[in-house]
Amino acid sequence: MAEKRGSSGRGQRDLKVKVKTARGRRLSSTRWLERQLNDPYVKRAKAEGYRGRAAFKILELDDKFRFLVPGARVVDLGCAPGGWCQVAVRRVNALGEKPGKAVGRVLGVDLQEVEPVPGAEIHQLDFLEDGADDKVKAWLGGKADVVMSDMAAASSGHKQTDHLRIVALCEAAAELAFDVLEEGGTFVAKVLAGGAEGGLQAILKQRFDKVANVKPPASRSESSEKFVVATGFRG
Repeated sequence: MAEKRGSSGRGQRDLKVKVKTARGRRLSSTRWLERQLNDPYVKRAKAEGYRGRAAFKILELDDKFRFLVPGARVVDLGCAPGGWCQVAVRRVNALGEKPGKAVGRVLGVDLQEVEPVPGAEIHQLDFLEDGADDKVKAWLGGKADVVMSDMAAASSGHKQTDHLRIVALCEAAAELAFDVLEEGGTFVAKVLAGGAEGGLQAILKQRFDKVANVKPPASRSESSEKFVVATGFRG
């Protein structure tokens, strides 16, 4: 059961939800639940119809770098639950709702089945399998302007192991991006700070004009995640 605590007096403060530890629930689970209930991005996601708070990460990155432009062809790797696709559909005008603007394409791929996203084309695919890049290009009818990934490997509970796993995923996503990106395209991916991402940075700097590392405001301050945004693909 949750109780709300606030304070009276001059002015008003937002009431914070305090979660009581329930029998059978671990302390870590209680803290996670409490954090979710008090997270303004979780509340905004519900209010604005996004499938998760992660949607605001790509919104904030695009506000800064402007890669989701009307008419852009976008590939979202590991797209579940679909929040990034939702953002991309709106920004590239995939539904043609912005008169006079070019109409873009959004292609989402994931290992698991994903609930349809209006305006996006979703495929169940292991992007690591042989020929995945050819399938993506066939579905798009050509190359992509943006390849983006918010993927993370299942947590092992060991920080360094998790770091290495997500860097490996990011490197694999970059390799696919090299095959499907149009010249001048953009690659966006989540990584975890931890030291092993240096090799990835070096590879990206060889293939793109600019490589930036960003922690958008929607990323929780206690999280080690950051995002690499590589623009100006050299082909």
